Amino acid sequence: MIYVHIPFCARKCNYCAFYSKVGGADEISAYVDALTAEIKIRATGEKFSTIYFGGGTPSLLTISQLEKILSAINLSGAVEITLEANPGTVDEKYLRDLRAIGFNRLSLGVQTFNNELLRILGRIHDKNAALATIYAAKKFFDNVSVDLMYGLPGQSFVDVENDLEFVVAQEVQHISIYGLEIEAGTKFGELYSAGKLQLPDGGDMYDLITATLPRFGYRRYEISNFARAGYESRHNLGYWTGKKYLGVGAGAHSYDGKIRTANIADVATYVKKIRAGEDVSEIEEIVTRQAAMEEFCFLGLRIAEGISAETFAEKFGEDIFSVYGRVIKKNIALGLLESSGGRIYLTSRGMKFGNVVFADFLLD
Repeated sequence: MIYVHIPFCARKCNYCAFYSKVGGADEISAYVDALTAEIKIRATGEKFSTIYFGGGTPSLLTISQLEKILSAINLSGAVEITLEANPGTVDEKYLRDLRAIGFNRLSLGVQTFNNELLRILGRIHDKNAALATIYAAKKFFDNVSVDLMYGLPGQSFVDVENDLEFVVAQEVQHISIYGLEIEAGTKFGELYSAGKLQLPDGGDMYDLITATLPRFGYRRYEISNFARAGYESRHNLGYWTGKKYLGVGAGAHSYDGKIRTANIADVATYVKKIRAGEDVSEIEEIVTRQAAMEEFCFLGLRIAEGISAETFAEKFGEDIFSVYGRVIKKNIALGLLESSGGRIYLTSRGMKFGNVVFADFLLD
């Protein structure tokens, strides 16, 4: 697994806390050169079966820039290669060329089909651009994902119903849903702290979404993700099942199974250090056995199949019920967990209150 971070945006959205910035052509070109150099240094000899270009807005890069980055990565087998793209940044020619250089999965940051809500979020596209982009994407990709958000300022229950109607009608293969989270350092964070941002209760919206999508053939395979059969995100499943991954680019994170590292989250410094042959990553966390146990549980519980007692025993040499028996029993009694066939997994109610369950799996 390799994650490629493209930190550039046409405009910073009002809710976004990820490392991203508006960049000029020269800055983007220098970044692509540095990113390609980092890949050649850190990924030598490795082969990857999933590649994910995230951001930021990766679709701001030219086709030749994306091809340059992609050509530096060694591929293995049937590769899933995803690009995050925003409506308003791509056209049919771009999408055709994107498919031609090897990308086979597209993740579109639609968020909502309501023009007023898109304006409030600070998005650069409108409803028509979103629909046109989905239509064009389906001409060249048979694996298209759409992101939707709920709990937005001024959003009503009817707005969510309309978004679901629109997205289902597009017959895309994958849908991700995200409840708005107010993050420090964002425009929404400032407004919320000043008492100037009124938010709806997203609970009913969440219930509507999770009840509606399965009726149209989208299986909920993870807390926030729904897919038609065979179109689950292989890359993201890797994160939730504890696979090792390499992250390249400014602000990217990596995990080798024991140590987490983070790259410098500043484009200018990142480029300068790469040019000087200096390391751009630093240790973020040394994962202890206890932390590994905790993560095995609360990451694995995110997916519908949950966690395997047998796999836990193989990895840690202990029976999961001897370590977490009280926690499992408590959450089963609360209707948040179920246990059968050697697996422990969240119920529908547990999916809604997953963070409450996950907190219980912290051993301290």
